[in-house]
Amino acid sequence: MMANISDLSRVALDSSRDSSGSGSSSRSLRVAESMKKKGETNPFRSALSSLSQVREGTTVKGNDELERNLVVVETIAFGQGLPPEAVSLLLDFALSLRAGSVTCSRVLKFLIPASVVPQEAIVRGVSWLCVGKMPVNAQVLFLRWVLTVFDLIDCKDHLRAIYGFIFSFVTEENLCPFICHLLYLLTMREHVQPYRVRKLLDVQAKMGRQPYLMQLLALYKVFQPELVSFSVPTRMRTGFKNHNSTWKAALTAVQRKNRAEVMADHSLTVEVKEKPTSRKRKLHHLEVPALSSAFDTNSERKVFRLQELQSFTELIQNIHNIELPAQMGSLLGSSLALHYLDCVQDESAFLRLNFWLGHSLQEEFLLCPADGSLSSLAEASQFLSIILSSQQFLQESFFSTESFLYKFLTVWDGSLLRTHFLDLLSHVPLMPSHYIKILVFEPLMQLYFTSAVFFKCSVMECLNNMLVKWLTWHSVNALEDGLDISLNSNGTVTMTLSGFMDTIIELVRFVGRLAAEGLRLENCHVLLLSQTLTFYETVCDMFVKYGLPLVIMPPAGVFYPALLATDSLTVDRLGYIMYRYRKNLTLAKKQEQQSEQTFHISRNTYQEFNQHLVAMVSCLWNSKSFLPGTGFEIDECLLTQTKVPEYGSRFDLVHHPAFFKYAIEFHQKFWPRRKGVDLASIKVGKYWNWYVEFLFSQGFDGLNDFIQVNTGHSSSSGSSSQGNRHHVNQR
Repeated sequence: MMANISDLSRVALDSSRDSSGSGSSSRSLRVAESMKKKGETNPFRSALSSLSQVREGTTVKGNDELERNLVVVETIAFGQGLPPEAVSLLLDFALSLRAGSVTCSRVLKFLIPASVVPQEAIVRGVSWLCVGKMPVNAQVLFLRWVLTVFDLIDCKDHLRAIYGFIFSFVTEENLCPFICHLLYLLTMREHVQPYRVRKLLDVQAKMGRQPYLMQLLALYKVFQPELVSFSVPTRMRTGFKNHNSTWKAALTAVQRKNRAEVMADHSLTVEVKEKPTSRKRKLHHLEVPALSSAFDTNSERKVFRLQELQSFTELIQNIHNIELPAQMGSLLGSSLALHYLDCVQDESAFLRLNFWLGHSLQEEFLLCPADGSLSSLAEASQFLSIILSSQQFLQESFFSTESFLYKFLTVWDGSLLRTHFLDLLSHVPLMPSHYIKILVFEPLMQLYFTSAVFFKCSVMECLNNMLVKWLTWHSVNALEDGLDISLNSNGTVTMTLSGFMDTIIELVRFVGRLAAEGLRLENCHVLLLSQTLTFYETVCDMFVKYGLPLVIMPPAGVFYPALLATDSLTVDRLGYIMYRYRKNLTLAKKQEQQSEQTFHISRNTYQEFNQHLVAMVSCLWNSKSFLPGTGFEIDECLLTQTKVPEYGSRFDLVHHPAFFKYAIEFHQKFWPRRKGVDLASIKVGKYWNWYVEFLFSQGFDGLNDFIQVNTGHSSSSGSSSQGNRHHVNQR
C-alpha cells in the first residue's frame, strides 16, 4: 500500500504547506528523505502501530518520528482511504489529544474511510466528547466529520443507545447546530420524551427560533404530536447546512476507487452509470444509495430489513417488523420500499426522505458552479427520472421537490434537462391561485416569451398534464358535498370548491394568454397550435368528464387561427372541441333546471359559445364568412379591396384551404372528363350531400359530429338544412 517515492515527496510538501512555519516544511522534507533511505517494506502498518503507542504529553514540535508517521498515513488516506480498523485507531488517537489539539485537527481532516466506519469508533468519540478536554474547534470538527460519514457507519443501534448523552450537548451554543442535525438523523419514536421537548423549548427561548431547533422539534411533533403543542411550519426552509466541504473532494475520489466495497448490496438499488470524471461540488448526491439497515444484524431486535424483501407477500407478512433504512434516499430505488412507504404513511419517513431529497437537489442544481456546467447530464437525467417514477408510483409529489422547483424556475434557462423539469413541474399539487401565479406562472411566462417555439410547445404540454392531474384528483378525492377538499394525503391543508375552481380558472386563462400571444409571435406555428388544441380538448370536457361545474371558452386568439388553419386536422379538432363544449353546456343547463344546484354557468359563457358557434357554422356551412351577423365581421370596403371574388364562400367546406384538396379529388372522381374545375358545381343538389359524406369518410369524426349536431345534416338525409338551427339557449 506504499505510494512511490515521488508521490510521497509531493504529499509531504503539500502537507507541510498546510502546517505553520518554514520549520515544519523542512522537517517534512527530512522525513521524506529519511523514508527514501530506509525503504521500509510496509510503512503504513508501522506508522499506525507507532501512532497507537504515542503517550499523552508527547512533544510534537521537532518530533520527526511522529511527523513521518503522520505523512505516511495521510498519503494513504488521501490516495486509497483508510480501512475500518485504521479509522478507529486514528479517531481515538486524535480525540484523546495525546499529541495535542493541532494534531487532532490534522488527523480529523485526513480521516477518509475507504469503505465503512465502525459505529464503535463513533461511540468512543462521543465518550471523548463527554470528557470535556477537547477545545471547541476540535469538537465542532469531530461532529462535522460524523455528519459527513454518517451514511458510511456500518450500523447505528449503539449510537441510538447513547442518544441521551448526545442530547445533553444541545445546551452548548457552539455545538447545538451539529448536535441537532445528528439527533435528527438518529431520532426514533422512543427517543421523544417530555423532558427532552421541554429542554429544546428552553434552548429555543434562549437562542431564538433557530432553523435547526425547529427541524428537530418538527420531527418530535411527527412522532409525539401531543408533546409539541405549538404549530410547526410544514414547509420551512432547510434547517441544516452542508458540513462536508472539508472532506468532500477526497471522499468522492476514494469512494469512486472503492465503489465495489462501499456499494456491496445492489439487489434493490437503481444503479447510476459511472462517469470517468466527477463534479467538483459532488458527493454522490445524484446517486440513489443502497438499502442498508440502521441496526446491527446481530442485534436482538426483531426487525426485517428492507433489502431482504423479495416479494410483495413478504412485505405484507412483515410490515410491522420492517425497519427503515439508514439512508432514506434508498427508498427511491425499490418498488417494494415505495409500497411500504405508501402503505404505512409514516410521516417521519416522509420527513427524512424530503430532507435528503431537498438537500440533494439544492446542492446539485441551485448551488452548482457559476458557469452552470454539469459534467454528467446523463446521471442527473437518470436521477430526476427516478424521482418522477417514484412520484408517479405514490401519485403525489414530494414537497422538497416542489420547493426546489419554485426556486429553480427563477434561475432556469429553459434548456437544461427541459423534459425532466417540466415533467416535475406538471406534478406540483394544487395551491391557491395567488400562490401559483407568483411561484409558477410569472417565472414560466418569462421563459415562454423568450424561448423558441419548441419550448413553447413543451410548456403547453406541461400545463395540460398539470390540468389533467388536478382534474383527476378532484374527481377522485372531492367530498360529496363539494365544500372541502384535502390537498395532500400527508398534510392538513384544505381548500374549498370555490378556491379549487379559482385556481383552475387562473390556469386556463393563463394558458389562453400564453397561447394567443405565442401563436401571434410564431405565425400560428402548426405544432404550437396542435398543443394548444390538446389543452382545450381537456378544458372543454371538465364538466362531463371530471364533474367540475366550470366551462371556459378559448380566446379569439386561439379559436380563429384554428378555424382558418391550412391543415385539415386542426379544423377537425376544433370541430370536436366545439361539439364537446355543446355537450357540456347542454348537460349543465339541464341539471340546473332539474335540480337546485349551488353553481351556475354564467350568461357570458353561453354568449361566447354561441358567438363562436355562429362564426364556425357561417364560415364552413353557410358560406357567409366575414359578413355582418356571423360573429367576426370585416368591413366590406376592406373585403372589396382584396379583389377576392365571392369572399364570403372562401372558407366553406369546399374552398377552405384545409379541405381544398379533397374538393379537387371529389371533382375529378365525379367529372373526370371536364377540362376545367368548377367547384361551385359541388354545392348543387345531391352533389353537396355526396361531397359531405365523402369528406366525412376521410376520418374527420370531430367535424362530422359538429356538423350533424349544429346543422341537422345527416348522411341519410336527402337534403341539407343550411343554417344554424340549434343554438344553445341563453339563460
